[in-house]
Amino acid sequence: MTASFKAARDFLLAHRTDHVTACRDFHWPQLDRFNWALDWFDAELAAGPSAHKPALKIVGDGAATLTFAELSDRSNRVANGLRALGVSRGDRVLLMLGNVVPLWDLMLATMKLGAVMIPATTLLTTNDLKDRFTRGRVRHVVCTAADTAKFDGLDPSVTRIAVGDATPGWHRYDDLLSAPATFTPDGETKATDPTLLYFTSGTTAKPKLVLHTHQSYPVGHLSTMYVVGLQPGDLHLNISSPGWAKHAYSCFFAPWNAGATVFILNQPRFHAASMLDAIAEHGVTTLCAPPTVWRMFVQENLQTRKTNLREVCSAGEPLNPEVIDQVKEAWGLTVRDFYGQTETTSQIGNPPGLPVKPGSMGLPLPGYRIRVLDPDDKDAKDGEVCIALDPPPVGLMRGYQMDDGTFADRGADAYRTGDVATRDADGYLTFIGRADDVFKASDYRVSPFELESALIEHDAVAEAAVVPAPDPTRTAVPKAYITLAAGIAADRDTALSIFRHMRTAVAPYKRIRRLEFSDLPKTISGKIRRVELRQAEEARYTAGTRDPREFREDEFPELTRA
Repeated sequence: MTASFKAARDFLLAHRTDHVTACRDFHWPQLDRFNWALDWFDAELAAGPSAHKPALKIVGDGAATLTFAELSDRSNRVANGLRALGVSRGDRVLLMLGNVVPLWDLMLATMKLGAVMIPATTLLTTNDLKDRFTRGRVRHVVCTAADTAKFDGLDPSVTRIAVGDATPGWHRYDDLLSAPATFTPDGETKATDPTLLYFTSGTTAKPKLVLHTHQSYPVGHLSTMYVVGLQPGDLHLNISSPGWAKHAYSCFFAPWNAGATVFILNQPRFHAASMLDAIAEHGVTTLCAPPTVWRMFVQENLQTRKTNLREVCSAGEPLNPEVIDQVKEAWGLTVRDFYGQTETTSQIGNPPGLPVKPGSMGLPLPGYRIRVLDPDDKDAKDGEVCIALDPPPVGLMRGYQMDDGTFADRGADAYRTGDVATRDADGYLTFIGRADDVFKASDYRVSPFELESALIEHDAVAEAAVVPAPDPTRTAVPKAYITLAAGIAADRDTALSIFRHMRTAVAPYKRIRRLEFSDLPKTISGKIRRVELRQAEEARYTAGTRDPREFREDEFPELTRA
């Protein structure tokens, strides 16, 4: 089974700059029984030529460098220690840790045991954890000693393990490492057995439960390895927080599929200049960061950092073209956007060697056939991004777990992502927005992302979110909620300057008619909750009120009427 996985992996490495051949000739490996931690990480990476090469390098808090062989040994011990505490095949194990070595130990160990890990951010509250305990059917939990109080009052039958100081009622993580270094699985792992349960970030509704198998994420992330452009021996930095799918994307499966080293800089609080300094000092070769981080990076003097970077990528939300231009000017590198979801691996992107079209998220990746469907399930130039299911790609989730433990149907012919895009004559897809976020104003369809991209071109705007504001004449008008750059006054002059900028940046029918200076509501994963802003607008309209921080275009006599 490992041979077919390795063959698929080697094919993508060999055709990393030949997208036509990669898409035409790539086939997902056909697997019956497969345990990535045992069959790939242990048997290939930790036992082959790369055994004594670094697999994980953490600098800053919790600094450590561990080889593939050392991580194999540690995860074997942890697996045996967990087994002694009653963790068995199929059990749900909640992992609430930051970027510390035990996180990687535990992810490997739970896979070896056939248990199901539930990654969780350390930002969760007790109420969040109660929901995860109940709907996730948690049987065991591992967190830092500093976070143990969050679990007070929750199901007392759950096994509790703390990393760090001894905590009454909790087992010590360090004790697990004293278990034997030889691990024997209790049986074979089916490729379709569950291994990961994610709670989505919930931008528009209650978080959904996404279940992945031993093939859908471990094998499915061959597409992520390909689009990032990872190669054996790379030092790869992915800036994302544990607990979210992007961390598994680029801090676990994709780099180790390639045989690259995972690089982590731990900071008490994210500091762009220090991160850039570390990239240069440690010789990072491949970098993936969300748009928020790229926007912070371009505020620094990039030209002064001499780096070893070969590949730079962005994911999570579309990256604005003007940021791509600034990085290109400073480093001579094009930030390549790609697209995926918690429910899938990378499915659309701009891999190395593919011409990048500004604003586009790229072409379908090997192993994925993407359709753009209108509401009547007809193929269209613009519509909802959908994945063809004849047959389904390996990188698609098993399904959404319902509250009763059953799984929702993924769809018969196509899986709908909930995102809207346009496809041009060359097949490139351009993101418009979440299906729930795109709206009509004066009967024209408006993409929040397009307007937000135009807004942040203004020097005063650090971040923006656009939603429809109910209007008696136009049904709705575009309204921007704006977080200002440091030192900028939230006053009438700033609002006038932004309105003037937008009059030249976009067509009249979709320009911003109202704006409000405000912090933006976000999920704990950092995604903007536009649904809260929409609800606030509807509530104000119903009540006949407005926020005193709001400015309206038609109240500025200086502006020419459209």
